[in-house]
Amino acid sequence: MIQTEYLWTAFIIGLAGSFHCVGMCGPIALALPTNFNSGFQITFSRILYNLGRIFTYAMLGAVFGLFGKAFALAGFQQAISIALGVLLLAMALFSINLESNFITIPFFVKFNGFIKSKLGKLLKVNKQSSLFFIGALNGFLPCGFVYVGLVGAITTGTVINGALYMALFGLGTFPLMFATSMLGSILSIKTRNLFRKLTPAMFILFACLFIIRGLNLGIPYLSPQINTTDVGAAKCH
Repeated sequence: MIQTEYLWTAFIIGLAGSFHCVGMCGPIALALPTNFNSGFQITFSRILYNLGRIFTYAMLGAVFGLFGKAFALAGFQQAISIALGVLLLAMALFSINLESNFITIPFFVKFNGFIKSKLGKLLKVNKQSSLFFIGALNGFLPCGFVYVGLVGAITTGTVINGALYMALFGLGTFPLMFATSMLGSILSIKTRNLFRKLTPAMFILFACLFIIRGLNLGIPYLSPQINTTDVGAAKCH
């Protein structure tokens, strides 16, 4: 049975990544419609926007959790966790920018263009119902920290835990993104650039977490014990 103790890291990744998100997705949050009749409607619309993002993250987490389940049933869950941690470490040490690399791939160029086109149209619709869909589409835009979260979703080894992992990631981004959508650009460009410079250090931290988890050390909340015997037995039925 897959341990759920490790899920807390998702919220931490989201919380740390939210400073990066403000720089990348802040313009969308600031462009949300404001022509509503009351402060309550504006607040509710911003909540809907963020719930849309969290919904997309959870759905992506479920998909990547499904991939992780296949690895777990094959007995590769620990190895995958370590390998992905090493990959994140290499990205941090060699300054590999996932976002810039992904957006140059032809498929992602078309997909990203499609998402931005739909977002542009929805941002012109002054209805509360459109805010959820704006957030849902926003969740598909390239983001390095979302990719880190999806790495974590793979290592959970189940569809449900993968969805829960990314939902918690989304909740971690919620406070700062909600505040930005309500109060405007609450972080100066200088502050945002500072956190952007700290991104490699955060990647190293999360890489170490994935590697330690894969070592199966039996440390509660950090590297919970995975019963590989049960995994092997599952393959025989």
